[in-house]
Amino acid sequence: MSQAPAQAPQGRVLVIAGSDSGGGAGIQADIKTITALGGYAATAITAVTVQNTLGVTGVHPIPLDIIAAQARAVLDDIGADAIKTGMLGDAAVVETVAAAIDHAGQVPAVVDPVMVAKGGAPLLAEAAIGAVKALMIPRAALLTPNAPEAAALTGLTVETTDDLRRAGEALLALGAKAVLMKGGHVAGERVVDVLMTTEGETTFEGERIETRHTHGTGCTLASACAAGLAQGLPLEQAVARAWNYVHEAMLRAPGFGGGHGPLDHGWTLRA
Repeated sequence: MSQAPAQAPQGRVLVIAGSDSGGGAGIQADIKTITALGGYAATAITAVTVQNTLGVTGVHPIPLDIIAAQARAVLDDIGADAIKTGMLGDAAVVETVAAAIDHAGQVPAVVDPVMVAKGGAPLLAEAAIGAVKALMIPRAALLTPNAPEAAALTGLTVETTDDLRRAGEALLALGAKAVLMKGGHVAGERVVDVLMTTEGETTFEGERIETRHTHGTGCTLASACAAGLAQGLPLEQAVARAWNYVHEAMLRAPGFGGGHGPLDHGWTLRA
């Protein structure tokens, strides 16, 4: 008895980000997320980090020409329906990645402006923030900052949901086509994320999950959004699916490690 052919992955996402040896964040989380949502992930690695749930103990940047070569190799052969960027490290890498986005043409880019690891280790040089504002934000079909990242990019105080909205307006003014302002760092019993465009906003709200297993939530959310866009979902639907995916992945976290543990990226395979 022959089996029906398995459904092929839909939606090619080129992820340009750092590697996380612990598997909870970075390229590893991105690949797992995109695959779990039915997409195809290709990568250009910007740095190799030495880390686990307890923290980052080493960051080893990849040479600029190799970052560029990885991206070009993927785009010139496999192609991409969306690009997702994560850890970039410094201004020179930002410039290299911006050029890769331009090389891709009209492919939408989801930009996660990663600045600090969950354990507190810096992942973006302070001097590179200006490059992110000048080069990445105007290229972003969707920008996904948390409150501290939004504050760093705008110079505004971001402590409340209204502060998130004000920062979101400032980021839209810098050229982002849409911003998903993440409220996980805002105090309160409920988490409120705000998706904003020049045409309006949509809020995503839920009970705060009290857990230490939050490593990679930002990477996972951005990659899930990118997968949705690559698959042709409208922006709001892509974000809604991503939001629900991350929420469930947190609830099902496997409990690995003694620090900030990973999510269950593969829960969709067992649902």
